[in-house]
Amino acid sequence: MNVTLTQLRYLVAVARHGSVTGAAKMLNVSQPSISVAIDAVEKNFGQKLFVRQRGSGVSPTSFGRAVVAKARQVLTETDELVGLGSSKSAVGGELVLGCFEDLAPFFAPALIRAFSERYPAVKIVVRDETFETLGRRLSDAAIDLGLTYDLSLPTHFARILLRELRPHALLPAGHALADRSEVSLADLAAYPLITTDQPHSWQHMLDLFRSRGLSPVADTTTSSFELQRSMVANGFGVAVSYTRPHGDRSYDGLPLICKPLSDPLPKQRILLTYDTHQRVSNAALAFIDVAKGWFDSHDIFASASETA
Repeated sequence: MNVTLTQLRYLVAVARHGSVTGAAKMLNVSQPSISVAIDAVEKNFGQKLFVRQRGSGVSPTSFGRAVVAKARQVLTETDELVGLGSSKSAVGGELVLGCFEDLAPFFAPALIRAFSERYPAVKIVVRDETFETLGRRLSDAAIDLGLTYDLSLPTHFARILLRELRPHALLPAGHALADRSEVSLADLAAYPLITTDQPHSWQHMLDLFRSRGLSPVADTTTSSFELQRSMVANGFGVAVSYTRPHGDRSYDGLPLICKPLSDPLPKQRILLTYDTHQRVSNAALAFIDVAKGWFDSHDIFASASETA
């Protein structure tokens, strides 16, 4: 059986992008070249590697996931072998970082900059992910590491703690609760609750209220964290959040009031995660080390005890 390194790179690129078109663009090759390579490898193995779905790209079969995982391992070891003569001999190749969409703009650029300064030979690719797609893409070997909250992860995924956060309340300026030093979930439950439509996120927020025997009215959902903040700032309701941008104003410039919660609630955790069923590259291990150091040395999300 004869499978080339170029074919393996094509397979990994297709798995990571979920389409031949995306892989071709990343690799700067023609789509037919990648399609021919996939067909050749499938013929060698006598099994399908990808399921082609009209209008929605491709996804790996169970056998394809195993092949892609092994291909990533071979390519990583090849890149490390090529780099043996350099001062950063053990760290090279490509690293694909999947970031939960609410956390990506806060941390991904700074982490990549810090990592690239130490390991310039590693090419980093960043992907925005939802809670639903993150775990699947890690299992499919489409991404190497995930930066996310500790929600909805499979039990066999590694969890590297970066920071613990307390939730805080979001209120519009002039709200009846705005002058208090802190508020309770019971206080908030008297007002319309605005949540995002990310399933694990809104379920987690409602569970916080239910743990206190409360049933808030949550009839407004938004497609993003920033839209949620703007809806609060415009007086449509209140919200609970862990994430807090620098500068407590919404996209349309209106002020937001952030208040700590008085309830003894569990902290939420920001993690790096990976599928322990997959081989962890030296680049991924190095990124974990850099990320831990970066979070240890930086203050994140201004204290929720400060008001806007």
